[in-house]
Parts: sequence; structure tokens; C-alpha cells
Amino acid sequence: MRDLALSTTLADVSPIAFGCMGLGGDKNATTFTASDRSLAQQCIEIALEEGINFFDHADIYCNGRAEQIFGQVLKDKPSLREQIYIQSKCGIYLHDEIGPQRYDLSYEHIIQSVEGSLARLQCDYLDILLLHRPDPLMEPEEIARAFTLLKEQGKVHHFGVSNMHAGQIKLLQNFIDEPLVVNQVELNLAHRDFIETAVTVNDDQGLNHNFNEGLLEYCQLNGIQVQAWSPLAKGLFAKEPQDAAIAAAQERLDEYAREYNGTRESILLAWLMRHPGTIQPVIGTTNAQRIRACAKAADIELTRLQWYLLLTDVRGRPIP
Repeated sequence: MRDLALSTTLADVSPIAFGCMGLGGDKNATTFTASDRSLAQQCIEIALEEGINFFDHADIYCNGRAEQIFGQVLKDKPSLREQIYIQSKCGIYLHDEIGPQRYDLSYEHIIQSVEGSLARLQCDYLDILLLHRPDPLMEPEEIARAFTLLKEQGKVHHFGVSNMHAGQIKLLQNFIDEPLVVNQVELNLAHRDFIETAVTVNDDQGLNHNFNEGLLEYCQLNGIQVQAWSPLAKGLFAKEPQDAAIAAAQERLDEYAREYNGTRESILLAWLMRHPGTIQPVIGTTNAQRIRACAKAADIELTRLQWYLLLTDVRGRPIP
């Protein structure tokens, strides 16, 4: 497959990332169990066995326990840190006693969040820090100041964003000396507005799609790695089909899975990865069998015809 945009920043980075949101145990618990700890270690080991060396975190995942449990694994095997890349995110306050869910990309919150992540992960640096969501009140100068300090201190090596459109990235990059190397957004065969806006230009079929026009092209032009969260559409294509289009897509997925000796999961990821923007899927399963199935996608390259047949099936009608 094509080299990822991240390959110029991180040597030998895997084409698939492992999302650690599910590693913190019961989201309503206040701590994790020995069983949760064992599952986390198993997931990390299987991911590495399958060639996945990039691990995606956020300070809010399981209220910080996802990072904490990952840190326990690193503590028990310190040499593991040099074999992997760790990315985390900051900027979201979940609902708490003083207010609703909100965003905070202030200088103080970014610094505090990184310090907290490093403490929980029990490591000295993050390979990449992402701004988790665009904060309407964000001040680029403040973000730049935070990034400069974190870089100088060696606590963060590279920076990126998540869920931002091209205009927001341009604004930030104008003030930040360090290149923004990642934009993580929701992309999958069901949530495919990034494709719809590309093929329905000047057509009525495009009226109900709002994916930021030109975002993938902007990232491609500027060497920004596009990462896809929820690349398996939250299991939609593994469930009883909701309509004829999903059923047709499932049948097509099974056909391709037989041809490529894969699974529905691997074909869904391969469909994303076939895009010339070299999308890096972030898988979130903690099931060993599914981790292995997803890793298979790196060895599958769908033909142009296969890619369009699957797109047409899930749309329920041809492209214009």
C-alpha cells in the first residue's frame, strides 16, 4: 500500500492504529480490575504481533483510566515504549458538577492535560498530541504558546488536531511553527460524506451532505495524516441490516472477504485505505479475533471497480 503521510514524521508507523478507548474497564467504575489490566496487555501484545505499533488515547477515555491501565502495562515492560508510538488528545471537559460538556483549548488546560496524560501513561513524552475538538473560543496564539513549551520540554514530539475542518487547521497553522501532522475525523462506509461531497459536485444528490468540502484534499496537499475514527461504523455492517442498501453492502463485503481471505472488518478498512489520501483507520475493538481480522486489511487492495461497486451498494443508487 502507499506510504502514510505520517511516515515522514514517524518511521515505520503502522497503516492501522489501535484505539485505546475500550481499555479502561467499565466506564461507570472508579477503578479497573486485574481482568481489565490483563485484557489491555493482551490487546497491546496482539496488536504488536499483527504489526500495529500506533496507539491512540485521549485524556477523557474512561475518565483517564484507559491511559492509566496502559501505563501499568508500560511500567511492567519499560522496553515496550521504544517499540510503539503513543498519541493522546486533550480539550474536552465531560459533564461535571459545575457545568455541561464543553471544550477548552486554553494554554493552561493544554499544559495540564498533557501533564496528566504523561503521569497516567507513566512515560516521559507523547509522540503526538491532538486537539480533540475545535473550541469556538480557542485563541491560536495561546495554543501556539502551549505547543512551543511542550516541544521545548520534550513532552510532545508532534502535534495535530481532531474533528477540524480545513479553515480551522489553516488558522491554527498560521500561528503554530510546528506542522500539524494529523487530523482525526469520523470516516467509514456509512459515514461517507467525504466521498459524497467529492462525487456530487453540482448535483442535487449532494444537498444533504455537510462534510467540509476539500478537507481531504487539503490534508493530502499539506502532508496531514487523515485518521478515521469509528472506521467499522460502530458495528453497523455486522448487525441485522436496517435496509436493502445495508443488506446489499453486507453481501458485497462477504463476497470480497471470500476473495481476499478476509472478513467484513478487513474489507471495510480496505475500502477506506484504498482512498489516495492514505487514510489510517483507528480500530477500537478489544476482541482478539477482530484485532487480527482488522490487521488483515493492510494486505488487501481493492480494485477500482470493487471500490465503486461497494459504494453503489451502500448508497442504494448510482453516483451521478
